[in-house]
Amino acid sequence: QAAEIVRSRDPQRLALCDIVVDVGGEYDPARHRYDHHQRSFSESMRSLRPNKPWTTKLSSAGLVFCHFGSQILAELLGQPEEGPVVTALYDKV
Repeated sequence: QAAEIVRSRDPQRLALCDIVVDVGGEYDPARHRYDHHQRSFSESMRSLRPNKPWTTKLSSAGLVFCHFGSQILAELLGQPEEGPVVTALYDKV
């Protein structure tokens, strides 16, 4: 599927995007907004996935990995998302 990558900080332009990463001042996974620059932001892997032990505050890339990493790894490896191979690799990354 084709996608256009837009580099902008313009709120009106960002409002038209399906997914926004690292800009926009908003973390809202339901709306696919993955920014970590808010003063109030304190999410970690453990706060978002309580079965994971890591408590370091996530970056925008970390947020994307947290939400989509298992799905991407499963697709690339041809393995079940909840399977031991994907789980082990996810935890190592």
